[in-house]
Amino acid sequence: MTFCLGITLKDGIVAIADTRITSGRETTTARKMYVLQKNNNSMFIMTSGLRSLRDKTITYFDEAILECGEDFDKLYKAINVFAKQMRRVAKEDKEALIEGGLQFDIHCIVGGKLENDTTHKLYMLYPEGNWVEILEGSPYQIIGASGYGKPVLDRTLKYTDSIQHALKVSILAFDSTRISTADVDYPIDVAIYSTTTNQIHEFRLKEEDLLEISNWWQDRLRTSVNEIPARKIDEILSQISNHL
Repeated sequence: MTFCLGITLKDGIVAIADTRITSGRETTTARKMYVLQKNNNSMFIMTSGLRSLRDKTITYFDEAILECGEDFDKLYKAINVFAKQMRRVAKEDKEALIEGGLQFDIHCIVGGKLENDTTHKLYMLYPEGNWVEILEGSPYQIIGASGYGKPVLDRTLKYTDSIQHALKVSILAFDSTRISTADVDYPIDVAIYSTTTNQIHEFRLKEEDLLEISNWWQDRLRTSVNEIPARKIDEILSQISNHL
């Protein structure tokens, strides 16, 4: 399983990806975020699904860039070339995967800003090679284990929030997912695109780096539950106790 999260904001993009790879009973660590940065062009690709499909598609994408000698001037053009490589891999591997009992499973989040983009962009790319843009009305997308982190994002995240706020919420969404599934874990790769620098800044965070936040969040949740206004709950429990 995977947890990759991309958030688009007025002031930039926040992206995080876990690094846990599970194969049967074995677990390893591998990077799920691919970053390209040159002059005024900055983009990243995060992937979930079969590792072999990710590696092959990225390899073909790198090869296509070198062969074409192309510097994409808009992000959607780069995505279209990447999608073309996904379809190429599907033609080569999909039938064999299905025969082996597997699905052609690769989903991508692509973000950044290229030279002629009017602003930074964030996209969701599906296994079929089609894509949608992630816009301010619903400013985030998760691929992989998507259910556990959604509540905190839906309740606390807005397009106008600061990068600092979005990064905090991202960490909480990851932590909620990590606690609830054994297939998502540290370290995590973080990419931040800021409109002030027009660059992607990368970081890797280990469990000990974020332990204080994780412990604080868990303690605060338990405290908040105890402090919830509970008049109706108390009435229900009082009725039950009267019948004992």
